[in-house]
Amino acid sequence: MSGREYVDRAAVAPRGAVFDEGLRQHMLRVYNYMALGVLLTGIIALLVASTPPLYQPIFGTPLKWVVMLAPLAFVFFLSFRIERMSALTAQTTFWAFAAVMGLSLASVFLVFTGMSIARTFFIAAAMFASMSLWGYTTKRDLSKFGSFLFMGVIGVLIASVVNLFLGSTLLQMVVSVVGVLVFTGLTAYDTQNIKARYAELHGHEANSKLAVIGALSLYLNFVNIFQLLLTFTGQRKE
Repeated sequence: MSGREYVDRAAVAPRGAVFDEGLRQHMLRVYNYMALGVLLTGIIALLVASTPPLYQPIFGTPLKWVVMLAPLAFVFFLSFRIERMSALTAQTTFWAFAAVMGLSLASVFLVFTGMSIARTFFIAAAMFASMSLWGYTTKRDLSKFGSFLFMGVIGVLIASVVNLFLGSTLLQMVVSVVGVLVFTGLTAYDTQNIKARYAELHGHEANSKLAVIGALSLYLNFVNIFQLLLTFTGQRKE
């Protein structure tokens, strides 16, 4: 080995190590944001559901539609405006979204028993963790499945809206099965995409915003898996 080759390899190794450590910290930040968002959502949902003066004005009036649609508005706002936000504003918006989502999901605690909610949560968490780990470690390029998965999400949304008027148990079951498969696949796809979009040279500000939008995508996948699984594992209160 020549002296020049030795120097080149010695220079590349540290840079690779620095990048790997940066990527590890970035993914850890994404998962921390996502986990804290889920925790905030759960706390607020449980608090509202256990306080009649809070949930009665919401779910006993047309205000429930505002609460149900508000998280979607946050998702669009954060997705389309994040480039113009500071990292701090993006984080604050994410926490606000998680809190509003808690208001929306309070209905889950009003309808299903606590035991079945806990059981479903751990099943969803296990599915999410295994698929996210696979998406992070696999060498297979999952980008080609992006369009297919996006079409699946659109199909699930349309079918869900239609079923609001039909009230079909069979259609709801089909939507739930397809939805779980789609959002489970999206978990792996989004994890790989978050990993691929990280770049050491982006700088702290840009990567902080990437962490927020990455956490949002994983959060949505997890919450959707959880809600759809309740169709099978949820036990309604008598």
